[in-house]
Amino acid sequence: MTALSANLQAVRERIDQACRQAGRNPASVSLLAVSKTFPAESVAALAAAGQHAFGENYVQEGCGKVEALAALKLDWHFIGPLQSNKSRLVAQHFQWVHSVDRLKIAQRLSEQRAAHHAPLNVCIQVNVSGEASKSGAAPESVESLALEVAALPRLRLRGLMAIPEPSDDVAVLRGRFAQLRELRDTLNERYGLALDTLSMGMSSDLDLAIAEGASIVRVGTAIFGTRTAGTP
Repeated sequence: MTALSANLQAVRERIDQACRQAGRNPASVSLLAVSKTFPAESVAALAAAGQHAFGENYVQEGCGKVEALAALKLDWHFIGPLQSNKSRLVAQHFQWVHSVDRLKIAQRLSEQRAAHHAPLNVCIQVNVSGEASKSGAAPESVESLALEVAALPRLRLRGLMAIPEPSDDVAVLRGRFAQLRELRDTLNERYGLALDTLSMGMSSDLDLAIAEGASIVRVGTAIFGTRTAGTP
């Protein structure tokens, strides 16, 4: 067993344990391996170990890996901030976008998604901690944005995504994750949107996110290792 496959197995076991502690079915939580800054060869090695879904933060780097590994038919998720001048590449190469935070980006993705492709799965990124430096829609604007995004052709609104501020306070983190879940539940109950995705939780806090209902956890460091100093 390689180091990467051992790390992957350890993360899967951690997810299973967190699900059991939360009284959840482990099958209800998907692992997204965040491969940004790591080479296509590492992704291929993890694919050989059974990992199918990968997340990328940078458009050019991610598209390069998608093209290089096209024969593996992997599931690619774009999870980084997205500028409108890069939206066409993302619409053409990825199956998911987790970081929609304004209508303009959603409209461009909708217009640029080829009709012969399956609808692009999208999540609205919510700035649950109110950090000025962080991307994401303000919680109070999510309802109107979700309705607008849900109405766009060639997109499928799946749910919400968040990256809470780092904190050693378990109660604070659980509160941020709970806020995202409550927003999703409100959209479903009030507007009948049937959103099924909460993309939340990373290497350091995935256990807390699972306890609050995460359906996708985004894990990089715990699988690939610490990124080299100086990488984005």
